[in-house]
Amino acid sequence: MAAPEGLFVVEGRTTAQMIADQLREQIIQGAVRPGQQINESLLARQLNMSRGPLREALQRLCQEGILISRRNYGVFVLEIRTHDLREIYEVRESVETAAASRLLDSSPKQIKDTCEVLRKIVGEMAMQVATSDWQTIARLDMQFHEALVAGTGNSRFIRIYKTLAAESRMCILDLEVSYPRIDVLVKEHQNILVLLEAGERKGLLEAIRRHMQKAVEDLTATQQDKPIRSSGLLLPASPTSGEGAPIGGGR
Repeated sequence: MAAPEGLFVVEGRTTAQMIADQLREQIIQGAVRPGQQINESLLARQLNMSRGPLREALQRLCQEGILISRRNYGVFVLEIRTHDLREIYEVRESVETAAASRLLDSSPKQIKDTCEVLRKIVGEMAMQVATSDWQTIARLDMQFHEALVAGTGNSRFIRIYKTLAAESRMCILDLEVSYPRIDVLVKEHQNILVLLEAGERKGLLEAIRRHMQKAVEDLTATQQDKPIRSSGLLLPASPTSGEGAPIGGGR
């Protein structure tokens, strides 16, 4: 059985990190659906590799929170529920506002360099308005916020934020349902960039808070059960647990 499109066969040069990166990308792009079980044996055969590195890769993703290991059941893709979503964006808001404040206290060159990176990303986002490529928009959205945090040069900010990135992209893909106006999303990011360049601390922090709060509002508006898409990697959806209705992942 062939591996799903986008998941390359890693014969002879496999590492747990490479496998984890590929699986993570499949999950956040929606090729592997929330609530579905990873079939370890089948995946090992598809990748033509031993199960040792694969198990290590799955453990990495469990540590990141993208996969959930359920005793006596197996390993499942995280189902992002309403309370998970609110927690993710609450932490993102805290980290990003703290990072923005730290960045404004840094040197003019550091701010300028960060703004150049952000401007390029916003430009790429604007190019997607006509095509409505939501997968690309979701990737660029997180790239923008990761670059903002990375601009601080604070390794701990960067490390903390990285753990949120994959879950956030899973969330962002749901915005296509209730937030189809990509031009508005681009303008929100452009506004954050303008405020950072101008050094307007109060306005910048408020813009970041509004941006996060609006995302939560849009995402919770999409709350609904969605059909599970079939994949050669997976078994049926896991038993439900926890409170709140599932919010579907990407498309």
